[in-house]
Amino acid sequence: MRKGLLLMAAVLLVATMSWAGAKSWTGTVSDSHCGAKHAVASDAAASCVASCVKGGAKYVLVSDGKVYEVDAQDKFAAFAGKSVKVTGEMKGMAITVASVEAAQ
Repeated sequence: MRKGLLLMAAVLLVATMSWAGAKSWTGTVSDSHCGAKHAVASDAAASCVASCVKGGAKYVLVSDGKVYEVDAQDKFAAFAGKSVKVTGEMKGMAITVASVEAAQ
């Protein structure tokens, strides 16, 4: 009986940890200077984001009107001003990024 309860507790712990892990957000890659100004993907947004990042700004994700800081800046260079799906973990208003891919 005791082994059964321990096994069940272990299974619940593992299930809870995997549920709390990586999540996904869809949005537009902008920069820390312009923020939500680039909430919609476009060629003009891509040009502006690239220019701002070149000038020292950092990539950010704009999703549902909110601006999220992202780590792994190198993963965002190819997606400046474009719609993406970001998978990772949220801590406050920052996302620890596991992956970035073009939004479907």
